[in-house]
Amino acid sequence: MKFSKLLATLKPYVAGEQPKDKKYIKLNTNENAYPPSPGTADVLKNFDTSELRLYPDPDASELKAALAKRHGVLPQNIFTGNGSDEVLGFCFPAFFDRKDCCGDTKGENKTPPVLFPDVTYSFYPVYANLYEIPYQTIPLKDDYTIDPKDYKNRDCQGIIIANPNAPTGIALKPYALEEIIAANRDKVVIIDEAYVDFCSYSLISAIKRYDNLLIIRTFSKSYSLAGARCGYAVGQKPLIDALDTVKNSFNSYTLDRITQKIALVSCNDGGYYDMINERIINIRDDTAQKLRKEGFSVLNSSANFIFIKKTGVSGERLYTALREKGILTRYFDGARTRDFVRVTIGTEEEMRIFLQKIKEIVKEV
Repeated sequence: MKFSKLLATLKPYVAGEQPKDKKYIKLNTNENAYPPSPGTADVLKNFDTSELRLYPDPDASELKAALAKRHGVLPQNIFTGNGSDEVLGFCFPAFFDRKDCCGDTKGENKTPPVLFPDVTYSFYPVYANLYEIPYQTIPLKDDYTIDPKDYKNRDCQGIIIANPNAPTGIALKPYALEEIIAANRDKVVIIDEAYVDFCSYSLISAIKRYDNLLIIRTFSKSYSLAGARCGYAVGQKPLIDALDTVKNSFNSYTLDRITQKIALVSCNDGGYYDMINERIINIRDDTAQKLRKEGFSVLNSSANFIFIKKTGVSGERLYTALREKGILTRYFDGARTRDFVRVTIGTEEEMRIFLQKIKEIVKEV
């Protein structure tokens, strides 16, 4: 049987392990350690299942209105999708061109690349390859931070930056991000703020100043709704209209009725999420401090995870040893990441056990 030539070139994203036996402390996929807003239980308890015979609102109008109010923008500045991954997936065909070798006798690609860091969310190159869009990775500095100068005066068709970055957890200050945006006024600059609620560096207010800025957000992390699949984008109307065009060329009904109701009640319960996310921040900082006392290197995280390494113990060995002791973390076998393990911040008790197991492993090796 014949399949497309493109299929043979694709290297798909590998999601974090989701164990079925529930025997692990799960610190591998950056899920929120705490349950969603109590209001979500009321939504599920009182949901009229007869509604499921009808399609959901394709525009998610109520949710957009609530998000617009929360962020101080208009509903026309909001786009919603089935998780931020889908929203990102729509961005590539909406804003970036495919490789184009037409008219070039040497067969060289003349389409400028999309730029993003060499160590960042690994779905970006997957989407670029899926849509056959050229891209170029820009090396992080030796301390794993982004240098804004590396994104100025470049021949490119757009830029994507996760802030805070993943898997490093390091955040770039808003003024540094604005340097990049201002230097690329004729190109779309996408800031992926999946983890921004664990710091204070959101650039949503800047969309009023920059017509080339698009912010991507998710309900999976700070809203504890990874299982519901809801994400959104914030930007000026032409960018949102472009995303709507792509979405409605693919699937008009990206958010089901239950998810829209759950996301709406969560959006309106900001006080609850401020409380649990502040708790995560405190546990994160306390865990990082204790690990450093044990001789670990821990990057300065502004997310709900930490990126750690221990001299003399490979990242793969640490990951494997933790797994054997019942703790799942995430290991990335890349040239600049293989010494590290990424650890999601769990509850106080989960992190107490994690630190205990880490000490055991260090003694054993």
